[in-house]
Amino acid sequence: MFSLPIRLAASLAITLQLAACGGNDDDDESFNEAAPTAAACPPAVPADATCLAGVDSNGAHYLIARPAAWNGHLVLHAHGGPSLDSPTPERAVEDLTRWAIMVRAGYAWAGSTFRQGGVEVRAAAEDTERLRKIFRAHVAIPTRTILHGQSWGAGVAAKAAEMFTRETVGTQPYDGVLLTSGVLAGGTRSYDFRTDLRVVYQYLCNNHPRPTETPYALNIGLPAGATMTQADLSARVNECLGLNKPAAQRSAEQQARVQTIESVIKIPSTSIQSHLNWGTFHFQDVVSKRTGGASPFGTSGAWYTGSSDDAALNAGVLRYRADAAAVQTFGADTDPTGKIPVPVLTAKWISDPTAFVELDAHFRNVMHLAGSGDRLVQTFTTDGTHSYISHPTYPALMGALLQWVEQGTKPTPASVAAACTGFEATLGAGCSFNTGYAPAQLETRVAPRERP
Repeated sequence: MFSLPIRLAASLAITLQLAACGGNDDDDESFNEAAPTAAACPPAVPADATCLAGVDSNGAHYLIARPAAWNGHLVLHAHGGPSLDSPTPERAVEDLTRWAIMVRAGYAWAGSTFRQGGVEVRAAAEDTERLRKIFRAHVAIPTRTILHGQSWGAGVAAKAAEMFTRETVGTQPYDGVLLTSGVLAGGTRSYDFRTDLRVVYQYLCNNHPRPTETPYALNIGLPAGATMTQADLSARVNECLGLNKPAAQRSAEQQARVQTIESVIKIPSTSIQSHLNWGTFHFQDVVSKRTGGASPFGTSGAWYTGSSDDAALNAGVLRYRADAAAVQTFGADTDPTGKIPVPVLTAKWISDPTAFVELDAHFRNVMHLAGSGDRLVQTFTTDGTHSYISHPTYPALMGALLQWVEQGTKPTPASVAAACTGFEATLGAGCSFNTGYAPAQLETRVAPRERP
């Protein structure tokens, strides 16, 4: 591996060379973003790659990596989360480290931290599009640009592909879209089960909030200005459920509550805490900062099953009706319309406990209703994690998507699976596509409910 000073010097030289041959051919005379500067690449990135970093005009940090043997294609990355904290350059380093496989496979990679923390999809889509223009203006004009969204970022990428098209930009900005481990049903449906978790947890535990604390509607997450921390919430959860202990060391009452949540909400015990965090702090962000204090989340009409006494559970849980105006506002920002004019390829680990596989069924319905169903291919794997499936999976997906874009050869789950095995010799085992799998409808996983 090169020493850091040599890599920085090489990075700067290539930056100047590429800037000279770059240029923004989107014909946007108002575009006036500063050029990125040389940066150290994360250790996971190939040693001969070039990295550039910067802060855009809205305050979003970004990081760019270009391999020495660049294939001419750009992967524009929209990260998951979202974080509720202010953006930092370390977030971009973390993302590039995770997705170094793209650079290893010959693709340039660019990722934005987004300008702000919080659940705001359209703003993140705008930041992603701005980075695309920065790359074209100051680095190079790629042969193809693939928009990759991961987890929550898959919703960002889907929104960006709808917002920025030939009609709105003047040229087609994205040639294809890759959505992995995606939260793809939009904010008004993807988070229903977290509202359900809040009310079922409170029914069982009655400590979030405690009876001695000022009550509030659980579907707002927390009142605006509340200062509860994740550590505070974890302490309450462990008090009631004992998630900090092996199952054998929990009390009988704790284990019974855990099993009720697993059965009713259909999530494993290992993800209860994280979903309660999101249903607390992210809901607080949405309601206090995005929808004017009204909640877009409701439980009215939902019937919960799987407990030892469903009648008692449904009679005892708190019920909330989603605010119609809040639903409209939140949906306009987060819900996909399916009007994506370019090929879309998705991948999802079937057992993903964070972004349910049934969300992909909803996205498929949305694409078909929008008349874009023929531009969607979905794939599913039997192994992986929510954050990352496997090294050979992603180059296989990228190759299939580019072949579709450039040659018009629409992939199938079987063709993607076959391509994946070709990468295992150099990238290690990890191909686990289930070529015959199709997810059930979202309503089979999450209780249907009344909607305004």
